[in-house]
Amino acid sequence: MAKTEIYSWRLDPETKMGLEEEARREGISLAQLMDRTARQLLEDRRRNRKDDDQEQARIHAAAAKSIGAIAAGPDFSQNVSAKVRARLKQRHAR
Repeated sequence: MAKTEIYSWRLDPETKMGLEEEARREGISLAQLMDRTARQLLEDRRRNRKDDDQEQARIHAAAAKSIGAIAAGPDFSQNVSAKVRARLKQRHAR
């Protein structure tokens, strides 16, 4: 892919020196190192986002099983903790 975009930013001298040393060690230009590093970062973020989406879907599905499972009454807000504990104890009784 032809590179047509230019991006510049400020680095502290230590970071710049470390990047230049790494590029020399690998025998590539600093631009190639930065391009590869940016691509890897984006791929990792996309992969993690997919994993997060799947985890959120799993959590929502598990929570959906409990929605509306406890009948509310006039004293519901005062006794909700006890009702939830009793329901969980009943569900997970061994």
